[in-house]
Formats: sequence, C-alpha cells, structure tokens
Amino acid sequence: MNKIVFVEDEPEVGSLIAAYLGRHDMDVIVEPRGDRAEEVVMRENPDLVLLDIMLPGKDGMTLCRDLRSQWQGPIVLLTSLDSDMNHILALEMGASDYILKTTPPAVLLARLRLHLRQHVARADAPAPAAGLTPHKALRFGTLTIDPANRQVLLSGDPVALSTADFDLLWELATHAGQIMDRDALLKNLRGVSYDGMDRSVDVAVSRLRKKLLDSATEPYRIKTVRNKGYLFAPHAWES
Repeated sequence: MNKIVFVEDEPEVGSLIAAYLGRHDMDVIVEPRGDRAEEVVMRENPDLVLLDIMLPGKDGMTLCRDLRSQWQGPIVLLTSLDSDMNHILALEMGASDYILKTTPPAVLLARLRLHLRQHVARADAPAPAAGLTPHKALRFGTLTIDPANRQVLLSGDPVALSTADFDLLWELATHAGQIMDRDALLKNLRGVSYDGMDRSVDVAVSRLRKKLLDSATEPYRIKTVRNKGYLFAPHAWES
C-alpha cells in the first residue's frame, strides 16, 4: 500500500479524495495546514505528497519549493486554480505534476500511480559507474549544453535557465533535427499526455528562444513546425 500525505484545508475535499484513494490501496494522511506539512512529510516519509495551493500558514507553491530541497519523492499540486502561469511556476518550483480538482477521480488516480511507478523505477535504476557520466556535453556551433553540471554556454557566455527550461532544452537538443510534438515533450519530461489545452510547453519554448537569442517572430534555432511541434535546428548556432 502506498502512503500519501495530502495537504488540503477543505475538510470535505480532503475526506472525499482520501476515501476514494483509500479504496484503491492508498493510505492517505490529510494535513489541513501548510505550515505543519513539512513536519508531517518528514515524519511520515510518504511515497507521494499531494498539495493544494491555497493553504493556511504556508501556500502550496512555497511548500513545494521548501519540500523539494529536502525530499525527493513525487510532489503533485492538486488545485482549482486553472492558470498557465501557476502551472509553469509549480513545475519550476519542483512539482512533478499540476492537476485540477475538476479532473475525474479515475484520471487523478492514474496520474498518481504513474508518478509512483516512475519514482520506484528511478530509485531502482543502477547508479552509473564511478568516473563515468551518463551523458556527454552537446555542442552545436557556439552552443554548449553540459548535462553533468546543468550548464549552458552560448558564445562562451553562461545562459541562466530554470530546471524545467534546461530539461526542455536537453530534450530538444538530444532530438536535434527531429520534430517533437507537445505530447512527446510532456510525456518525456513530466510523464503526462497532452490534453489539447496545456500551453506550458509553448511558454517555455518562448522563454528558451529569448534566452538563446533566437528570433521571436521568425525563430530559426528552435523552429515551430505548424501543426506538428518544435524542431531544434542543429546547424543554426554557428554565430
């Protein structure tokens, strides 16, 4: 049985979701206050943390950031705030997923199970041999992407990227010359399917273009392929 800490200040919502998940082999501990949640998570050491955003004492975004610095399990935001910016901010704070409370319970359950499976798979993966790095740095003309140090250089100058933006750039660059659609990017980066409405990939690509000195009106480094997706151009970094 998986253990989940659910931080939710609305008693009815907390009890309904806890009861539903409990019927599917999940032990749910409901904590109503954000400022007590870290202590509960550290004490219970759950398999997954489920957070509302609007919480007394400490909001879910701040709690997600603070937890991520000391706890490596899946953190899922479950909220009624349907906002692209909140969605993007949650991912940059270290959340594994951002799910609306209007999501059907069966879909919520499936997504939580997915994050639990992925976390177990990562924990069971063999560690790389000492002295070896799993990925070498990629170089495209003046662009260098170093996964070991999570560093990006453009014409020798460092480019400051968030964790989520670095992961997106790495995913695009390791598929240079290939069209990557939103569904593939979301599945590879976050383990979720594209629902036809999620614009977080588009917003993140726009940020990458700006930081990598690509054209906003006619991008040539990270190209938009109409009705298909995005293409990282490997030969567009010579100058």
